[in-house]
Amino acid sequence: MTQTTPSQRASAWLSSFGAALGRHDADGTAALFDEDCYWRDLVSFTWNVCTQEGRGAIAAMVKSRATDVAASHFVLEGEASEAGGVVDAWFTFETAVARGRGHLRLKATDHGDKAWTLLTTMVELKGHEEKTGTHRVKGAKHGVHKGRKSWQELREEEAANLGYTEQPYVLIIGGGQGGIVLAARLRRLGVPTIIVEKNARPGDSWRNRYKSLCLHDPVWYDHLPYLPFPNDWPVFAPKDKIGDWLESYTKIMELNYWGSTVAKRAHFDEATGEWEVQVERDGKPVTLRPKQLVFALGVSGYANVPKITGADTFKGEQHHSSRHPGPEKYKGKKVVVLGSNNSAHDICAALVEHDVDVTMVQRSSTHIAPSESLMDLALGGLYSEQAVHNGIDHHKADLVFASVPYKIMHGFHIPVYEEMKKRDADLYGRLEKAGFMLDFGDDGSGLFMKYLRRGSGYYIDVGASELVANGSIKLKSRTNIERVNPTSVTLSDGTELPADVLVYATGYGSMNQFLADIVSPEVADRVGKVWGLGSSTTKDPGPWEGELRNMWKPTNQPQLWIHGGNLHQSRHYSQFLSLQLKARYEGVPTPVYAQAAVHHLR
Repeated sequence: MTQTTPSQRASAWLSSFGAALGRHDADGTAALFDEDCYWRDLVSFTWNVCTQEGRGAIAAMVKSRATDVAASHFVLEGEASEAGGVVDAWFTFETAVARGRGHLRLKATDHGDKAWTLLTTMVELKGHEEKTGTHRVKGAKHGVHKGRKSWQELREEEAANLGYTEQPYVLIIGGGQGGIVLAARLRRLGVPTIIVEKNARPGDSWRNRYKSLCLHDPVWYDHLPYLPFPNDWPVFAPKDKIGDWLESYTKIMELNYWGSTVAKRAHFDEATGEWEVQVERDGKPVTLRPKQLVFALGVSGYANVPKITGADTFKGEQHHSSRHPGPEKYKGKKVVVLGSNNSAHDICAALVEHDVDVTMVQRSSTHIAPSESLMDLALGGLYSEQAVHNGIDHHKADLVFASVPYKIMHGFHIPVYEEMKKRDADLYGRLEKAGFMLDFGDDGSGLFMKYLRRGSGYYIDVGASELVANGSIKLKSRTNIERVNPTSVTLSDGTELPADVLVYATGYGSMNQFLADIVSPEVADRVGKVWGLGSSTTKDPGPWEGELRNMWKPTNQPQLWIHGGNLHQSRHYSQFLSLQLKARYEGVPTPVYAQAAVHHLR
């Protein structure tokens, strides 16, 4: 008997899948999936970012969307592979309005090959493709044309008019990495867009952070769309280098970037279907009327500064970590840092390097992931020089990452951190001996799941953990600052620490704090909490959401969107947000399936 290859098995499944969808056969489509199954769709079928978990959910989605979507031409891309009893395959497809790319994981069962996971993503809208390749513009206008304007003159005219005599279709509040890469995608799609940013220059959100800050993620994970970093770019980029790259990128991509501009108020006019946004640009009021409003203000909201009894009596300097200037001026002083996550460790390490007496106050347990182990065990297969050598660039790596549904993602990560525990047992042992409280997440799934669930509670160790273990960074754990005195702090265990400087490395609130202030508390509550999966783990209350709350997809406030995340997420998900905005700009119908319910407010 001839044994079928992984490619033949995948092609056969895709053929059956396409045929069932073509018949609008919801039950027949669902029957092609295993009992434990997941279909994650990024815009192509649902005009949403959502995952259908189980055959019943898949059947319901197909019943609702198959006729309208009119999916077809499911074609295997490259050769499928098999490992551990799972066939892994890439494919392309089309819908009535778009072209897409997908990923399939197939398992052999007693009833034939069944899909375990399916990813479908929108790549481009038909008739509204980016002007690349054969679609690129000429730039030069050959011949003799009286009164012609140069490219530069046309750019200057656009910059002078947009926001004044002409209105943007999209207004992005926030000109950090997220706002910049989304605007770059919208620019390529021909959607008139303005970014407003309170800082003067693109990249200032990085330049203004503490001196020692470097990216903890490797270069292969952090590329921006269209312009990857040069191949000699540092593995871990310093903050000022990132700032300069963002500024150059903004200019090269010809973005309409309004620096020194503060968004004051925003109101959605139901009658006109547009926003009215009051901004102050270089000290002058301007009213903008975009159709779509995007908040691109990072991962978090305002800085959390705890209210501690006696703080107003402190004679020294106190500030949040976001305003920490660096270690130079603190030599000879005693510094207390409240917190034990990334910023706290970075700040403490820089202070030690400058011979400053520093104590870290650790209130709750923290996950420590040594950088080298994280690179080798967690990221190396997708984001590394070896991955590139193996044919996995960041575009493909992003899709591999996206192909794992959040519901089962922790199961992929637990073995990574079990191995990390063994590999770095000596460091972990010495940290615990020093009194440091360690954890690996509620279920042992480590750093990235903590990031997705709560956005806090971890440190990627680039050297500070050794300083905690050997006592160079003094540690007070299982305690908190109960009272601030004029020249000291009193901890909840009764200890008094002399202090000249207090640094609150205490994180940030939810992103929709900005919505409450700029739009209204009512709109913030209508949108609900931003970030988190509803995993019922620490700081991520249930019920289960299936996707990150309110990120990169329609919210319950019409024409309002949330964009952000780390560089990887900003790059990857900006593609899908830009396509949703482009479709609306061009009048393409966008019926949203499975609009997320709001379970938690701010």
